[in-house]
Amino acid sequence: MGHFLGRIISLYEIVLIIRIVLSWVPHNPYNQAIQFLYKITEPVLSPVRRYIPTFRGIDFSPIVVFIGLGFIKRIIIDMF
Repeated sequence: MGHFLGRIISLYEIVLIIRIVLSWVPHNPYNQAIQFLYKITEPVLSPVRRYIPTFRGIDFSPIVVFIGLGFIKRIIIDMF
């Protein structure tokens, strides 16, 4: 069970990486795949943004989320 949840978290990390890369390149925000990507990442990123503001236009919320997911993944894998 722990390895399954660890894989789900790893998959979510990949989705976050895709979102980060998309923020660097021009893309069509009306594309359904892009909208889906934003729908599944925004609920995790937006609460972090409330506490960690952007600095000179750089959004650090994905980094904080990556650190948090890493801790959660370690705890889950160590528990099982």
